[in-house]
Amino acid sequence: MTAPPLLTIDKLSLDFDTRSGTVKALEDIDLTLNKGEILGIVGESGSGKSVLSFAIMGLLDEAAKLRADKISFGGMALNAKSVAEMRGRELSMIFQSPRTALNPIRKVGKQIEDVLVRHAPLPRKAAKSAAIAALRQVRIPDPERRYNAYPFELSGGMCQRVMIAMALACDPTLLIADEPTTGLDVTTQAVVMDLIRDIAAERNMAVILITHDLALAGEYCDRVAVMHAGHIVEVAPAAQVAQNALRHPYARRLFAATPAASAELEDLAAIPGSLPDLRGTLPACRYMARCEIARPDCAQAPLPAHDISPSHLVRCRYCP
Repeated sequence: MTAPPLLTIDKLSLDFDTRSGTVKALEDIDLTLNKGEILGIVGESGSGKSVLSFAIMGLLDEAAKLRADKISFGGMALNAKSVAEMRGRELSMIFQSPRTALNPIRKVGKQIEDVLVRHAPLPRKAAKSAAIAALRQVRIPDPERRYNAYPFELSGGMCQRVMIAMALACDPTLLIADEPTTGLDVTTQAVVMDLIRDIAAERNMAVILITHDLALAGEYCDRVAVMHAGHIVEVAPAAQVAQNALRHPYARRLFAATPAASAELEDLAAIPGSLPDLRGTLPACRYMARCEIARPDCAQAPLPAHDISPSHLVRCRYCP
């Protein structure tokens, strides 16, 4: 018997009321995540990847209006109260830019302690030993000494490991990693991603990896969800990425714009146009104005979903 998904999202939409109009940030998001699975969410900057993670974590502004037919985690419905109780324990997140996410005037070990005291909960004396153990688990050399370091005394890669240690301190069931390799050199990126993958496998922990790097998602994830302008346009096994077998026109363009080690500069193809303004009336397909195969009826709702296989879904009226 197949185990039920750890996370289920049905028809999630999210709007923000602003002075210049209502921003339709997310629309009709359907997503599932199994325990122990690594799901990559990819797309251009502004496509809605981070705001989706904030919606799952319950970290939304008062101007946000969230609607969903269903959001459940571990079989329990998620709402503002339940997600606040789970956050930091069952649900945890690695934020972008560790140097800005960490408190610059507080020792990194103390910051991990704060998480343990608040969410574990542990007494302060026991939390110190646990914080050092957390630093050791993310392979920081000499963790007893690094415990007393300030963020400015550590490299970008070390700061990212501290953020990972903080996120994993309370042994979460789901980890959301929001652009965890941004600003890191290629070698350090691989070290950080190997670390996340190894710990996820060791703990049977589910991971949502948010990235603009389709190649990175294809290498480290089990499945990949492609986002464009607040829509998930394709969900496919990561092997489809490696084989260049994505079907949605935007996903194919995103793949063509991803650098490869063997590619020449002229091989890269920019995606034409830009993301649409998410205020006002929008067509059913938000990629329509940029799409080379669009037809007039692409503007008509509903946007159809095609099951290419049991694990491969595309939302496009005329996908190839």
